[in-house]
Amino acid sequence: MNVEQLATKTGWSLYASDDAKSRDVHGAFVGDLLSWVMGNSCPDQVWLTVQAHLNVIAVACLRDFSCIVFVQGVQPPQETLDKAMEEDLAILTTNLTAYEACCVLHDLGV
Repeated sequence: MNVEQLATKTGWSLYASDDAKSRDVHGAFVGDLLSWVMGNSCPDQVWLTVQAHLNVIAVACLRDFSCIVFVQGVQPPQETLDKAMEEDLAILTTNLTAYEACCVLHDLGV
């Protein structure tokens, strides 16, 4: 499944360039402590977090995530969205909790 298919199947809001939409998704990682995310995640995962500041884009690019999902209704600031577009990193948002979003991802086979 790619990022665009994920957004379509979940109904989550998607902010992404065409290249970012085509990234494949292989697994998920949940975490808000950036150092923990950097040390324990894997490339091509969906990263679920409530952290929406600019540094999450740097971490996501460093770990080569497929996309970031901001959970619990978190809306990233415009500077975060702009940097994600610049880096061809897809951003999704949902009102679901991280647990609920993980359940959805599991049901989709992520």
